[in-house]
Amino acid sequence: MLDKEGIAKRIAKEIKDGYYVNLGIGIPTLVANYIPDTMDVVLQSENGLLGMGPFPFEGEEDADTINAGKQTITKLPGSAIFDSAMSFGMIRAKKVNLTILGAMEVSENGDIANWKIPGKMVKGMGGAMDLVASADNIIVAMQHINRAGESKLLPKCSLPLTGVNCVKKIVTELAVLDVLPGGGFKLLERAPGVSVEEIIKATAGKLVVEGEIPEMDV
Repeated sequence: MLDKEGIAKRIAKEIKDGYYVNLGIGIPTLVANYIPDTMDVVLQSENGLLGMGPFPFEGEEDADTINAGKQTITKLPGSAIFDSAMSFGMIRAKKVNLTILGAMEVSENGDIANWKIPGKMVKGMGGAMDLVASADNIIVAMQHINRAGESKLLPKCSLPLTGVNCVKKIVTELAVLDVLPGGGFKLLERAPGVSVEEIIKATAGKLVVEGEIPEMDV
């Protein structure tokens, strides 16, 4: 079973040379720490930064340099800072090759709920609305089950939706899964020490298992 760092490390393997990548709040921000130095990747933060680097070491933080989750970050040589209007112009114009988001629920047809829990005060959907509406390639980093032991990969989301039919791939503490075009989760890899039976038990939505499922290389 993977921890949050393990999920981020596995997702980093999905990033290709030359990509522009947006990292959402939560587990996705950790992905920046696992991109190889030899790879030419530009990380975009929706609050207005191109060229985001890994988290700073303790004592080297700059309180004026933050990501969309208000965490202190580093800037790489050649980075650019701009206003949020330009940032969302990039997103809406599909200039971002890959978006990595956290989620509270994902349905078997690729719907995502990641912004609101009924009864809890939130300021709004924020940039996730634009990201899920504009991105062609969305990977979700999330926990497979919630604290009550219930699946978060569902036939249908119970929470308010952020986007419909948009998620392409999911990486959890248990598995890597594709969202099939016709609906359903396809199991691609299992986390170290996790059995296929455990993943089946933890997945409430339709799950397709074909052949021998390899263990993740993390």
